[in-house]
Amino acid sequence: MALIVDQLSLGPIGTNCYIVRADSAAREAVVVDPSGSVDELRALLERREARCVAILLTHGHWDHLVGVADLADATAAPVYMAEGERSLLEDPNRFTPPGMTLRPYTPDVLLHGGETIDVAGLSFDLLSVPGHSPAHIAYHADGSLFSGDVLFAGSVGRTDFPGGDWNVLVASIGSLMDTLPSETVVYPGHGPATTLGDELARNPFLDELRAERTG
Repeated sequence: MALIVDQLSLGPIGTNCYIVRADSAAREAVVVDPSGSVDELRALLERREARCVAILLTHGHWDHLVGVADLADATAAPVYMAEGERSLLEDPNRFTPPGMTLRPYTPDVLLHGGETIDVAGLSFDLLSVPGHSPAHIAYHADGSLFSGDVLFAGSVGRTDFPGGDWNVLVASIGSLMDTLPSETVVYPGHGPATTLGDELARNPFLDELRAERTG
């Protein structure tokens, strides 16, 4: 089954937000990383004749949290987030840029990675992928991976933020390559979609992973 994925680039730095449905007729949707205008998100949900029944967060950096509180209040959808980063949503203004103020919110469901959650007719496997942030989670369902800021088309997540670690990030990306098929579609936190196979073949930041696999 191929998911129906709407991608919006939202917020002050163009962070990707995704509306995910099981098929084109589905009337329930999941929103991944509501990173900007809730009005824009709700308008698209209305056009799709779908309602948000769950909000999935990949990690706690401010640009992925811009619309969380407003969307949760507007839809009554539970917010899923890694327990190790919940403080970044409950006290979100510690690391926001000057002039940016976010509403705090307490996540409803705390995650660790390794779980499976069933929402909106979809089954997501949760993968622990730290390195860009300490408790980063990626969500995989039906050949699609919502990778947050771990892996991008032609790049990888930064590790110069608090809790970042380059070696841990590379190991996390390696675990994705080992766990999921190469044709898995990657929907990243910034930029266009890609596949795991394309990134392993050409991503300039993954030379050491390629070397490991070619001997």
